[in-house]
Amino acid sequence: MNADSAPDDTPVPIPITGELDLHTFRPAEVASLLEEYFQACRARGIATVRVVHGKGTGTLRETVHAQLRRSPLVASFRLGDEHSGGWGATLVTLHQPGA
Repeated sequence: MNADSAPDDTPVPIPITGELDLHTFRPAEVASLLEEYFQACRARGIATVRVVHGKGTGTLRETVHAQLRRSPLVASFRLGDEHSGGWGATLVTLHQPGA
């Protein structure tokens, strides 16, 4: 089942791989989704996350970056390079527990 077909109150299982593709999620879901995903990554020892937001008009990218600036879990972030999605993806470095 993908995120588009799930009812609003049904959790959608997302593999915790260090890459999160936001294309199937609504903008209103992004802030809580990022925080929950980052927490799950930290719990698994994943320190770097690639967030795919697409290029488009840049609105989703700016929403993501605004959330990243506010997140206490985020140590730093930058746009992807030619090997990681360019400006359609953001690479996030997470603070590690106890660090």
